[in-house]
Amino acid sequence: MTVRDARPADATDVARIANHYIRNTSVTFTTCEKSRDIARDEIVTRRTEGGAFLVAETGGRVTGFATYFPFRAGPGYSWTRELTILLEPGAEGRGLGRDLITALAAKATAVGVHSLIAGISAENPRAIDFHAAMGFSEVGRIPEAGRKFNRWIDLVLMQKFLSEVSPTS
Repeated sequence: MTVRDARPADATDVARIANHYIRNTSVTFTTCEKSRDIARDEIVTRRTEGGAFLVAETGGRVTGFATYFPFRAGPGYSWTRELTILLEPGAEGRGLGRDLITALAAKATAVGVHSLIAGISAENPRAIDFHAAMGFSEVGRIPEAGRKFNRWIDLVLMQKFLSEVSPTS
């Protein structure tokens, strides 16, 4: 397994992985599937506008991805990024997620990001446990933040600090 920067050619696999979760789970609150073009645009945009987009590859096949992007607009938030990580169904438990998050945090640290935020569906306790094992702490819950499958779902916010010292600017 290798972790590398995503390329526009990875868009079909990124969309395939994301669409599984969009169609079948409450892991994400979105109901709009990603086209290959949308996934390609996200890969390109995130890599050129202060973000990162990584894929995990197993045997030449993309089996997961992780990305970070600005948490909120405005200069006061420029040192914080939000992340997304998804693995192909059945790819859990092989270290792919750990390797993706570790590489993503290293990229973020290298460009001066102070903290990473994960917004996790409260209906996904495995993701909450995974992020906790990766050094994230629960910092808040937003009751009924999302709606999917005709029910309200809470959003769990988790944060990991990457640096001890804040930038002076």
